[in-house]
Amino acid sequence: MDKRILIVADELKAALEQQQTRVIDCRFELADAAAGRRAYEQGHVPGAVFLDLDEDLAGPVTPASGRHPLPDPQVLSRTLGHLGLSRSHDIVVYDQSHGGIAARAWWVLRWLGHDRVRLLDGGYAAWVRQGLPLEAGSTKADPVDYEPRIRDELVVTTEDLLSSRGGVEALNLVDARDAARFRGENEPIDPVAGHIPGSLSLPFSDLVNADGTWRPLADRSARILESLGGRKDADWSVMCGSGVTACHLVISALEAGLREPRVYVGSWSEWIRDPRRPVATRGV
Repeated sequence: MDKRILIVADELKAALEQQQTRVIDCRFELADAAAGRRAYEQGHVPGAVFLDLDEDLAGPVTPASGRHPLPDPQVLSRTLGHLGLSRSHDIVVYDQSHGGIAARAWWVLRWLGHDRVRLLDGGYAAWVRQGLPLEAGSTKADPVDYEPRIRDELVVTTEDLLSSRGGVEALNLVDARDAARFRGENEPIDPVAGHIPGSLSLPFSDLVNADGTWRPLADRSARILESLGGRKDADWSVMCGSGVTACHLVISALEAGLREPRVYVGSWSEWIRDPRRPVATRGV
């Protein structure tokens, strides 16, 4: 059985020519939330529709939530249907390059019950490097119905972390932020630096090359297993700053045939909402 979730640009081009696949562009810049849509309208993979991380792939932020809580499934389903997407479609998602944002789109669709979703290896940059066709403006589509089938079992919550009988260590919680943020040496986004005591560090950036393409599966699998102490059958969970790049680790795990980790959607930005929750800083 083919466990590949990644798809390369030539494969996507062939699928589009056969009219077998729908495409979602989800480019996003944290420092300029409107940059993704501007980039999409200037040029995108032909036929691609656009989903925004803040507006579509996340719900409203609350005083208790992280920066990117889960979207309302009914609202997102209406958005997908309006864009002409249904559960019967094969879908490919992409961002600018490394897949950190696209992985969130892939995972949210999986959470909605949509299994037939893949991610463009190297993103838009890889498509452009190969000189493949581009399209400007917005793609129009006939609205359809999108029926969600929510998989709450894919999610781990703050309450789960706090009530775990064996503590955070028992959940094998792996943090996908860069190592300096995990150690608390700097924190460019959130107001508190450090990590959840008992969590483990595996920066998602360790799993990609300098050009944003993903490293060979054997390398990615080895890094995950190293983080889990070599335990191939370990139950585990993943987090990051706001439940976005953590989804990157889920893709590598599934491609490698490992157990699917649950995603702590609230992640660091939710954990630190309550100053009574413990924070650790140390080397990795």
